[in-house]
This record gives sequence, C-alpha cells and structure tokens, in this order.
Amino acid sequence: MKHPIINAFSVDVEDYFQVSNFNSFINPDSWKNFSLRVHKNMENILKLLDQFSVKGTFFILGWLAQKLPQMIVDIHREGHEIACHGYQHELVYDLGPEGFRQDIKKAKAILQDISGQEVIGYRAPSYSITNDSLWALAILQEEGFLYDSSIFPVYHPRYGIPGSPRHPYVYSINQAKLYEFPPATLKLGKFHLPVAGGGYFRLFPYDFTRWAMKKINHEGYPFVFYMHPWEIDPKQPRFENAKMMHRFRHYLNLSKTKGRLQKLLQDFHFGTMKEMFTANSQSVLCK
Repeated sequence: MKHPIINAFSVDVEDYFQVSNFNSFINPDSWKNFSLRVHKNMENILKLLDQFSVKGTFFILGWLAQKLPQMIVDIHREGHEIACHGYQHELVYDLGPEGFRQDIKKAKAILQDISGQEVIGYRAPSYSITNDSLWALAILQEEGFLYDSSIFPVYHPRYGIPGSPRHPYVYSINQAKLYEFPPATLKLGKFHLPVAGGGYFRLFPYDFTRWAMKKINHEGYPFVFYMHPWEIDPKQPRFENAKMMHRFRHYLNLSKTKGRLQKLLQDFHFGTMKEMFTANSQSVLCK
C-alpha cells in the first residue's frame, strides 16, 4: 500500500509590523512602540493544527522569542519544531557575512535556551538568500544548521534564484552538506509559479492552490507550505502610508486565510520540516 506524501507545514513567526514590506518606515528600533498581536494569532494557529492533528515547523524571530518566551514553550510543548528566522528580520544580503553570522548565532541560542530543543533549520527573512548571498549557506552549516528553506526558485524584486531546483536538494560545502527545501512552485513551461503560501495563498483561489499542490504531489514530491501569524488577523492595524503595492501584498484577502487554511489542512497530509529533512537525508537528492 502506497503511503501518502507528507508535506511540510511551516509558519514564519513575525508580527504584522515586522515585515519587509513596511521596513522603509518601521525599523527594529521602533518595534517597542507597537502592541504585539502575534501571541494571540499563534494561539489560534496552534488550536487549528491540533484540530487536524498536524505538527508543523515554526521559524521564529529571536527578538520575539525574547519578548514572548511562553509562546515558544507552548509551541514546543504541543510537539512542533522550533526553527530559526533570524533575530530582527533583517535581509541576509543587507547583513553581510559577519553580521549574518552574529544574527543567526544570537537567534539560535535564544530559541534553544527557551525550548531546550536543538535548532537545526533556518529560513531567511523574506527568502533573502539569493545569488548575492549564497555565502550564507556555508555559514549556516558552520553554525550547526542541517537544513535551509530560503531559496525560492522564482523571480521577485526582493528574493529568488530563478532556475534553481524546485524540489529538495543538497548543497555540498567543502566536505559538508546542507539540505535545501524550496517553497512550493508549479512548473509552467520554462517558468516556476509560486504557490507555496503567504501572499500567493491569499491571491489565488483555493481551488487553484489545491490543484497546484496535488500536481506537485503527483510528480512524486512533497511541497513546503508557509504562512505568517498576521495572515489570519484581518483586524490588525493598517499602515496607510505604505506603498500601494506593499499594502496590496500585505492586506489582500486576510479575512479568507483561516477558512482556506482549514481546507488545506483537511485536503493534504502535513508534517514538520525536520521530518522532511530526515526522510530526504536518507534518500538520494539532486545536486
């Protein structure tokens, strides 16, 4: 009997004011001036995952972990994986190699101290490991990470490496390896259409997302899905001074996300990124 493919469910744990779309007028020094909403949204996500018996991976900002340690404890206690999203949601190529190393060391130590769980996975803020910051992969490996999920095989003004593999693969770094798990994309001719979650999940009708995800599974591969806690929070404060495109990306269909998420959890089998890593590290991956 053929077992169903286990896809990866992941959450980038950041609050509504910490996103890259708003960093032109909100910087980390001003974060203390905003009321946190992430913990309430996380409670709703954890309840939803429990309803469907799904375990997921939570890529968490170190800054938030320091402010809300109980949230980290709760995620860990529910059997989910704790992973690293950096400390202050700074783009990798803006940090530079030494700044990046210090950022991930700090965040990883905070997350491990609070959860008591080894942190082996990383996802860059806004998927900002690009051709200009591939040096980050060696640093991740040196700092004890076993897998990364930052390289989006698409074109986007802020992120992406067009033409990079769509499915799990491994980077050879000197004598070591780092496993890469790209967010889900659908192959359309020569192009890769992003369908992994986030704004794409809110943009496309759910029936299209389901069709695309099933097609990926029919190809014989798992897919990586991601979301943010603020995406189930239509009552969050609005920043009308943001650029029109950034407002569109951030606020589009927030009221529909939770309903679509319930359908997704019902229609597909999900597990953690760590489970995907364990399964793929025992098989032959493309290089």
